[in-house]
Amino acid sequence: MIRRVRRLLTAVAGTLIATACALALAGTNAAHAAAPKPKPAAGVDITGDELDEPLRLRAETHPGEVTAILDQVSWLGRTGQQRGPKAADLGPKYTVVVLAVDVPTKTYDLYPLAKGGPRIYRPAQQPDRSKTLAGWFYGRLNMSETLRSAGAPLEPQFDTLSGGIGGGERAAAEESLDPAQDIDAALAELQRLLLLNAGVMVVITAGLAGIALLVRRRTR
Repeated sequence: MIRRVRRLLTAVAGTLIATACALALAGTNAAHAAAPKPKPAAGVDITGDELDEPLRLRAETHPGEVTAILDQVSWLGRTGQQRGPKAADLGPKYTVVVLAVDVPTKTYDLYPLAKGGPRIYRPAQQPDRSKTLAGWFYGRLNMSETLRSAGAPLEPQFDTLSGGIGGGERAAAEESLDPAQDIDAALAELQRLLLLNAGVMVVITAGLAGIALLVRRRTR
């Protein structure tokens, strides 16, 4: 009788653990599947100094230019510096509007010739009404050449060509100054996993308690 009870206990416990593991895996996959995927950008509009009309670049006709412009702003972290350079030190300004299916989603102000290195300002109010913190960021050293290649009236900057002295890197390691680009998403994912694991433990504990109660009744 005792052996049968032990076998029953082992089998049920194994089933509960396997079921809990399956639930945990399913919950993790569901969390990843539920995360919204960003829509691919369809193009960019650029306005700024000495531009008589906006530069309207679309991925279908100017894929290289659109990708290069997006690379200038796609890495920005959640928070930036609250104060930027003095207005006299900013130089020419170019406003980039990112489009998805011809609908404006993001906007940035680029200053390729700012004193101390290229700068980017991200306004708090975005076209897609997303919650964004306004801030200043250091830009990539090849910002001027990227904008010039897209059609902006800027003088060539041979020392910042990709592979040259500038190498296309940022003027400052902004990612090292602000490593929280994806930390919010990581913390949210960790919280979901912790809650899921807690639920699994509750299921296992309740199952074992039920088994123990069943065994106790049968052995009386």
